[in-house]
Amino acid sequence: MGENRLHDELSPFPRRSELGRDNLAKDASSISLGLSLAPPPSDLLVTSSVADLSKTITASTQDKSLADLQQQLAELDYELQEGDITEKGYRKRRAQLLASYEQQSDPAQIQKDNSLSSPEELARRLELLSEQYSQRSTYESSINQFLSRADTLIEPDPLVTERFSKPSSELESLYPPQSIDSSLPFTISQLPYTQSQDFLARAATRDLSPEVTNDFSKLTLQLPLEPRELSDAGPDSQMAKYDNLASILRQRGRTTSRLNAFVTLDTRGKESSAITWDKLSARAEKVGQVIREKSGLYRGDRVALLYRDCELLDFAVALLGCFLAGVVAVPINMTSKFSDITYILKSTQSHLALTTDVNLKSFHRDFTAQGKSWPRGVEWWKTNEFGSYHPPKKTEPPALQVPDLAYIEYSHAPTGELRGVVMSHKTVMHQMICLSSILSSKTKNPSRKPSGQLMSGLPTSYQTVMSYLDPRQSIGMIIGVLMTIYSGNTMIWLPSSTLATPGLYVYALSRHKPSIILADYPGLKQVAYNYQSLPLATRNYSKKYPADLSNIRWCLIDCLTVDPEFHGILADRWLRPLGNKNSSLTIAPMLTLSEHGGMVISMRDWIGRENQLGCTMPEIESSKPSDLAELYLDKKSLSTNNVKILSTNKSPDGFEETVNRDIIRVGAFGYPLPDATLAIVDPETSTLTAELIVGEVWVDSPSLSGGFWGLGRETELIFHARCWGAEGTVEMEFLRTGLLGFIYAGKVYILGLYEDRLRQRIDPEELDATEAEANILNPVPQYRYHYTAHLVPTIMQYIPRVFDSSAFDVFVNDERLPVILLESAIAITTPETPTGPPRELDVTKLETMASLCIKKLREIHNVRVYCVLITAPNTLPRTIRNGRSVVGTMLCRKDFESGSLPCIYVKFDIDRAVSNIAIDKHVEEMGGIWSEPSSVFRDQVLVNEDKQYSGLDEREIVMDDRTGRELTKFSSIVDILQWRVSGQPEELAFCTIDTRSRESKSTTWKKFDAKLAAVATYLTNRCQLKPGDNAVLIYTHGEEFVLAVYACMILGIVALPLHPLDPDRLNEDVPALLGVISDYKVRAILVNTEIDHALKQKATAQHLKQSAHAARVTMCPIYNTMKHGKVNLSCKDLKLKVNPKFITPGRPAISWMYWTSDQRRTTVSLAHDTILEMCKIQKETCQMSYSLPLLACARSTNGLGFLHTCLLGIYVGASTYLLSPVDFAASPQLWPLSLARYKVKDTYATPQMVDHAMTGGPLKAGGGGGSSSSLSDLRNVAIPFDSRPRTDLFAKMRFGFASIGLDGTAINSVYTHAMNVMVTTRSYMSIEPVELKIDMRELRRGYVVVAPPQEGNQHQRFVLSIQDSGMVPINTHVAVVHPETRRLCRASEFGEIWVASKANAVGFWNGTSAQAMKMQNPLDTMRFEATTAEADSGSYVYGDKNLKYGRTGDLGFLRTVARPVGPGGSMVDIQVLFILGAIGDTFEVSGLNHFAVDIEATIERSHRSITRDGSAVFQAGGLVVAVVESTSRTSILAALVPVIVNAVLNEHQLVLDVITFVGKGNFSRSRLNEKQRGRILAAWVTRRLKIAAQFRVSNRRAVAIEQ
Repeated sequence: MGENRLHDELSPFPRRSELGRDNLAKDASSISLGLSLAPPPSDLLVTSSVADLSKTITASTQDKSLADLQQQLAELDYELQEGDITEKGYRKRRAQLLASYEQQSDPAQIQKDNSLSSPEELARRLELLSEQYSQRSTYESSINQFLSRADTLIEPDPLVTERFSKPSSELESLYPPQSIDSSLPFTISQLPYTQSQDFLARAATRDLSPEVTNDFSKLTLQLPLEPRELSDAGPDSQMAKYDNLASILRQRGRTTSRLNAFVTLDTRGKESSAITWDKLSARAEKVGQVIREKSGLYRGDRVALLYRDCELLDFAVALLGCFLAGVVAVPINMTSKFSDITYILKSTQSHLALTTDVNLKSFHRDFTAQGKSWPRGVEWWKTNEFGSYHPPKKTEPPALQVPDLAYIEYSHAPTGELRGVVMSHKTVMHQMICLSSILSSKTKNPSRKPSGQLMSGLPTSYQTVMSYLDPRQSIGMIIGVLMTIYSGNTMIWLPSSTLATPGLYVYALSRHKPSIILADYPGLKQVAYNYQSLPLATRNYSKKYPADLSNIRWCLIDCLTVDPEFHGILADRWLRPLGNKNSSLTIAPMLTLSEHGGMVISMRDWIGRENQLGCTMPEIESSKPSDLAELYLDKKSLSTNNVKILSTNKSPDGFEETVNRDIIRVGAFGYPLPDATLAIVDPETSTLTAELIVGEVWVDSPSLSGGFWGLGRETELIFHARCWGAEGTVEMEFLRTGLLGFIYAGKVYILGLYEDRLRQRIDPEELDATEAEANILNPVPQYRYHYTAHLVPTIMQYIPRVFDSSAFDVFVNDERLPVILLESAIAITTPETPTGPPRELDVTKLETMASLCIKKLREIHNVRVYCVLITAPNTLPRTIRNGRSVVGTMLCRKDFESGSLPCIYVKFDIDRAVSNIAIDKHVEEMGGIWSEPSSVFRDQVLVNEDKQYSGLDEREIVMDDRTGRELTKFSSIVDILQWRVSGQPEELAFCTIDTRSRESKSTTWKKFDAKLAAVATYLTNRCQLKPGDNAVLIYTHGEEFVLAVYACMILGIVALPLHPLDPDRLNEDVPALLGVISDYKVRAILVNTEIDHALKQKATAQHLKQSAHAARVTMCPIYNTMKHGKVNLSCKDLKLKVNPKFITPGRPAISWMYWTSDQRRTTVSLAHDTILEMCKIQKETCQMSYSLPLLACARSTNGLGFLHTCLLGIYVGASTYLLSPVDFAASPQLWPLSLARYKVKDTYATPQMVDHAMTGGPLKAGGGGGSSSSLSDLRNVAIPFDSRPRTDLFAKMRFGFASIGLDGTAINSVYTHAMNVMVTTRSYMSIEPVELKIDMRELRRGYVVVAPPQEGNQHQRFVLSIQDSGMVPINTHVAVVHPETRRLCRASEFGEIWVASKANAVGFWNGTSAQAMKMQNPLDTMRFEATTAEADSGSYVYGDKNLKYGRTGDLGFLRTVARPVGPGGSMVDIQVLFILGAIGDTFEVSGLNHFAVDIEATIERSHRSITRDGSAVFQAGGLVVAVVESTSRTSILAALVPVIVNAVLNEHQLVLDVITFVGKGNFSRSRLNEKQRGRILAAWVTRRLKIAAQFRVSNRRAVAIEQ
C-alpha cells in the first residue's frame, strides 16, 4: 500500500523495501521526469509471469479461456501500474482469476501441461521478463540520477539536523518500557517507536524476520483489515485526468468562475470577505508567476506561509500559488513561538516567506519588543499587494511543473518537539478521492450521479461547507482548503470565538445552509449546552433567519475518541429540535492523525463492501453497517487489555447505574478508510494481537504521508514499521499512529493515545481467588491499564469546581504511579485588583478536592492515585490542536518530572499507590540492624568471613635525622625545643610569608627562644597566671600564636586555642566564647595586636558585654602577649622549663576544641606524651626530614593544622613557613606558589582550601614564579576528613594542579578524629584512591556487597561510590566493632571504627584533672578505654587483651584490595579503611539503616533550584523530615515536592514524611558554608525555622505533624 508515496525516497528519507508500500513501479508517475511508466516490480513479475502461469496455463494456446485469462491478467497489471488498484488488491484479484481458471480446467490436463510446458511459451515469457528487468533497471538508474541532484535541494540544514542527533530520546520518554513475558519466542522491542539495537541492525539490511521461528499454533491472531474497492464509487472520468490540485484550480477558474470559493465571517457572524473561483485562480496565478520570475527559487524549494486563521483567503491564494509555481509550501501558524518559527525556517531552508502587510508589521513589532533579531536569509513578501494575473487573450497559462512534494505541515509532538510531515501531490489526490467517495456515499440526491458520487466536474454541482477549525493545518486545511479545490465546494469559515455567543453559530448555519459542517467536541458541546441552558436565545436570535438545521447532511467531528453519550445529546437535543430530521445519520466522528498530517483514517460511510475487510462480521441486532456502533465493555477486563463485550445495544436495560463503575461505554468511528490497511499490534512486541485485545493502531494507505522532514530515523521507525504475524514478518510497512484501540465487526474503536494510557501494577490484595491463582502461576508483573479519556470525565463529573484535568503515569522505583493534575479556580492566587495583595489559598478546600479525587478514582476506576497536583485555570502546558488549545499530557509529564509545573498544592496517597518500598520486617521486629538478634543473625550468615581488624606496626624508637639522637627519650616537646635552640641556634625556625610569597619575618631558633622567654615572663608577671590555670588563645595565624602555646606549656598553663571571632557571625562566636569561659573557668584570654584591636571595636565589645551580662558570665581579662617587655635572656637563663609534675601521664598540657558545623563543642585533652606520640607517628609515616621545610596555612587551632604550625617543625628540626589564611583568601594561587617556591615535601590542606585554590580554574605553570612554580617536590598533601571523603576532590585537584607538576599520588586523604588526629592515611601509598561501588540495598541491611560491574548501568541508583581513607599508620591499631554488642565485625558488614593508639587523646576535657574527669563522666571513659567482647571473654584475636580502644562513633569497614605497587607493578594486598559516616547521622526506617548524607545528595541533585549542600534530612518524632533550601518562588514550591519524593523513592526506596522549604539565606550554615543539621533540627522541632512552605507527603504519621 501507499504506492503514491515515492517522494519519501527523496532525501532526506530512506528508500523503502522492495516489498514495502512504495515498491511499486507505478510510483514513477508521481515524479515529473518525463519517464515512461515502468512495469510492476520484478518479484511480482516473476510470480505472475513464470511461477503461477506455468502451473495454470495449458499447452494449448488456442484455448479461448486461456486467452481471456491472459487478457484479464494484462489488464490487472495495467491497473496496478496506473495506481488504480493496491498491491493487496492486485494479489487478491489475481489469485481469484487463477482459481477461477483452475476450476474450469481439467486437473489431470493441468498436471500434464505443467510437466510438458511449451518451450516456445517459456522462451516468450523469459524474453518478456528480460525486457521488464531492463526497463526496471533503466527506471532505477533515472531515479538515482534525480535523487543525487535532489539531495542538494531538499537536504535540511546540518545545524538543524543536529538538533535530532538523539532521535529516540523523546520517543523513549513517550513510551516507557514495561515488563514483557520472557517466554515469548521472538525478539521484543520494549519501546514502541524505538526498536532494539538488534532490530535496527537487521532493519538496515531489510532482514526483519524474527531470530526464532514464532510458534503461534495456539494463538489466533487478528489479521489486518483489507482495503475496500472504490471502482463503483470512485471519482468520475472528468476528475481522473487530474493529478494535482493546481490543474483543478485552473479548471474551476474557467468553469465556475462566478461562484464563491471561500467566505469568511467575523465574530458577529457577518460576511467579512469572499472570493470567487476566477478571482482565486487569478490571484493564485499571480503569486505563482511572481515566485517563478522573481524569487530565484528552483522547483521543489520551500516557501513559508505565515497567515492568521482569519486570513483564509490570503492563505489559500498563497498555498495554491506555491502549487502553481512548483515550490513546496510550509504553513506556519502565527501563534507559534518565535523559536519555533525560526526553527522551521532553518530546517526547511525557506528563503522566502509569504504573508500579509498586517502580519509583517505585527511580526516586526513582536521582534522588537522581545529583543529578537530578524531571521536572516529570509525574504518577506506581502501577497495581499500582488493583485491578479491577467494573461493576454488566447494565451495558455504557463505549463505546470509540479514537484513531488506539495507541502510540509509542522506540528508539535506530544513531548513538544516540532516535526514536519511531508505531503506529496499524489498523496493529496488520494486523500481527496477517499473523502469524496465517503461524502458521496450517503443517500442519493438530485445533484448527484446515480452512482452516488459528487458531480464535481460540473459547474453547477457543489456543496457548502462550514468550519471553525484552523484552516491552516491538519483536517481543517484538508477539508476546508484542499477538499474545496477538489470538489468545487464553497467553504465558509467563522472564528471559534463565535461559539461562545448563544445562538450565533446556529444563526450562521441557518443563514448559509451548509450541507457539511466541520467541528470538534469542545465547540459542539459549548453550542449544545448553551442551547440547553438558553433555548430561546438560539431560536430568537434572528427573525429573518429562523433556526433551521435541516440542510446539514454531515456533521464531521474531529476527535481521537468517540463520545457516544454526547452524540445522543447532540442529535436529540440540538440537531433534531432545530429541524434536522435525520440527526442520527448526520453525526460522523472522524479519526484523524493530527501529528502526521491530519488525514482521516476512519469514519462513518455508506460505501459498503464490508465483506472485503477480511474479518468476522458478527450479527448485531437492530444495527446497520453504517450506524454509529456502541459497545458496553467490562471495565475490569479492559484494564487488563481484554475486551469483554457485555452489550451491543445502545440502551441496555439495567446498565445505567453501573456505567462509569463496572462498565465502560465506547463508540466506534466506523470502518477504516476505503484504501487503508489497518492492523492492531501489540506496541511492546510489534506482534499482531488476538481478536478483542487492545493494541496500537497501525495503518497503511496511499492517503498517508511518507515521513518526517529531515528525520530519517524517526521516519523509518514510525512510518515504516514492521510487525510479526502467525507466519513471521508481515510483508508490509505501517504507520504507527500511537492510538490504542481494537476492532470489532470491522469497525475501529479507540480508547486513547499511548501516552494517555496509565499503567499500574496489580495489588495482590485486590485480586479475587481466580486472579490470585493466575498471578501465582504467572510470576511476570501484571498491570492494569487506565485511559485518560475515561478518567478525566469522571473527574469532571464528580469533582466540583474543576476547570480542566489531565492524568499520566511516572516510572518511579520500578513501578508506574498515576499522577492527576487538576485546574481549579480555588488555586488562583493572583490579586483581585492590580494593586491588591495576593489572594490567600483555602487549604481546606484544596485538601477536600484532592482527597475526593483520590477517593472517586479508586472507587470507580480502581486507580490508586500516587499524587494530585492542583493549579490555577489555564496554567497547565497546552498544545494546539486545530486552532484550539488543549492540555498536553506529555508536556505536563515533562514539566512534572522537571519540577516546573505551576501548581500550588500537592497531595500524596503513597500508602495505597506505592508497593515497592524497602522494608525488612524481620529486622524491624528484632529492633533494628544494631540489635543483638540482628547482630547474631548476620554473624551466622557471615560465619566463614574473617573478622575486621588491622595489624599493629610498633615503633618505640625514633631517631633524629640530623644528629642521630633518640627523640623518644625526650619527655616533652618543650625539651626538644630547648635542644634545638642549643644545637642549631642560628638556623631558621619560623618564617612568615607575605602576599608576594616572600619571607617577611624570619626567626631563628635562638631568637624564638628569647621571644618565648619574654612571653612566659609576661604571662607570669603581667597576667598573673599560675600552673593549672586555663587560658584561651585567640590569635591570627602567625608566630605569636606558636609562642603563646609554648609559653603555656612551659608554665603548666592549659592552653585552649580558639579561632578568631568573625564580625559577621558574632551571634554564634560570642556565645561559644562565653561558654568556653564559663565551662572551663578560664582565667585569661591571650591575644595578639590584631585580635586585640578587633575585640575593642565598638560592635564587638558591646556584643561581648551584653551577651556576658545576659548569660551571667564574668568576662575574663584580655592580654596582648605582643606587649611584653624586652627580655634579652633565654629560657635557660631564666630557668624556664617544664615542671616534671606537668609531664604526668594523663595531665592535660593542651586542650583542643573541635566545633561541628552547628557549633557543638567537643574538647579533648592532650598530655605531653600524647603530643610526642602524635609527632612520632607523623614523622615516621610521612618520612619527614629536617632538610625540607613545612608550610602551615589554616586551621591552626587543632588537628593537623596545629601539628604543622606548632609541633612538627620543632620535632623534626625543620623550618616552618607560616602563610596567613587572610592573604590566601585574597590570592588563591599564593598557597601553591609558596609550596613550589620553598620546595615543601609534606603539607596539609583542608577541602575548602583545595576548592578555593582552584576558584580561577586550573592553575597555570609559571604563574608569577617562573620555573620555581613547579610542585614536583611535593610528595604528600594530607587532606583531613572527619567523615566520608569527597569522591570528586581527588579528580578535581589532580586536574587543577596537573599543569604545575603535582603527581596524583601526592594527593592523600587522612581520616582524622577528635580523639586521634590521624587514624588512617593514604600518605605515601603511591596509588590512586581505591574506589569501591557498593550496593546500597545491602548497605541498608548492614552488609557491604560490591555491586557487580554488569549492574553498574542497570541499577545505577542503587550503587554508592566511596573512596578509601588509607591505611593504618604506625603504632596504631584499628578494629571494626559492633557498636552494641562490642564484637568484632566480620568482613562484608560494617560497624563502628575503634582505634587503639598512644596518640589517642586522654579524654574529653571539662577543665579538671584526668582523674576527676573519669569520676565525673564514666561514659566518656568508656569511649576512650573500650574493650571488645572477645577480649572480655578471653577469646581475643589480636594483641594484648588489655588493649584499650577509642570509639570514634563513625561507621565503616576494612577491606583488603590488591594493587600494583613499585616499579615492577607487582600486585600487593593492601588493607584500607572505608568511612561511611557518623552513627549520629543515620536513622532507621522499617528495619533499614539510612545515611542522611546520601539522601541529601539525592535531593540536591534532583532540581537545579536546590542550592548546593542545601538540604538536611533527619528523623524527628518518628518522621523523616527533609528541610530544603530553594531559590524558587514560594508559589511554585509544590512542584518541587514530587521531584524530591520521586528522587528519594527511586534511589533509596524511602518515603519522606515531611518536606519543608526555606528561602535562600534561611538555611543555617557555618562559616565554612557547611550545613548545620543540628541547628536546623532544633529550629524545626521548636518551630523557630523560617519556613517558606511545608508539605506533608505520607499520611501514616499525620498526627505527629500536627503536634
